[in-house]
Amino acid sequence: MPDKRMTVDEMVGELRDGMTIGIGGWGSRRKPMAVVRAMLRSALTDLTIVSYGGPDVGMLCAAGKVRKVVFAFVSLDSIALEPHFRIARQNGTVDSLEVDEGMLLLGLQAAAWRVPFLPTRAGLGSDVVEKQAEIRTVTSPYDDGETLVAMPALPLDVALVHQNRADAAGNAQFLGPDLYFDDLMCQAATRSFVTCERLVDTEDFAAAGSHHTQRISRLWTDGVAETPNGAHFTSCVPDYERDEEFQQEYAASAASPEAWQRWRTDWVDLSEADYQRKVAAR
Repeated sequence: MPDKRMTVDEMVGELRDGMTIGIGGWGSRRKPMAVVRAMLRSALTDLTIVSYGGPDVGMLCAAGKVRKVVFAFVSLDSIALEPHFRIARQNGTVDSLEVDEGMLLLGLQAAAWRVPFLPTRAGLGSDVVEKQAEIRTVTSPYDDGETLVAMPALPLDVALVHQNRADAAGNAQFLGPDLYFDDLMCQAATRSFVTCERLVDTEDFAAAGSHHTQRISRLWTDGVAETPNGAHFTSCVPDYERDEEFQQEYAASAASPEAWQRWRTDWVDLSEADYQRKVAAR
């Protein structure tokens, strides 16, 4: 099997301005934050981000990297609204497509299946359909003639996901309670990159969990990087919980442009190694 090991900076070096990038995880849980931090240090711009959003979306918006966000929510979980994303929406600095959680799932599934849309009842009778021209309806071709929402496919140029374990070939395993649709992100993308808490031999997956937890296939992945604590400050259960104190400090950085710049200087502009050393010293 090919060896797909690379660094986080090499992953970001594969990204280009204007790309549509799917970011795995859910809210403030198991986000590939080491890659997000590397993106913030890069010159990337004009990105479309597709995400069950958390601080990944907020940070990229605050740094001016984002043109558009496709989302079902953008939350820090214990803090209901991601403050930097809220500011971006209120100031009109990013475009958006806001959909139901199930609609986002269907958009990824349609892209994974290479079909243009999937029908659903989710969104009917709501402003999700009425006020967003990108979301259209379709009439069932069968006898009932029912009107359904036609959720468009959400094809991704790149997917970025974080898993608990992976091997050098790009197979990856989650050990927490939920995969968070990271598998669909990878299948919906032209290229996918995985970061993980620990690289292991393929046969060690069985020792860590059941075969049902090895859900990211090497057939979908183009690179893998070992990034211990790489989801910080989001959670990566069972390896670690969310760093709530750190998250509170991050949320406070939305108080003003000056507060964000201080936060960025103190934490975002560091190399990943220096970031992790500073986190460990807190």
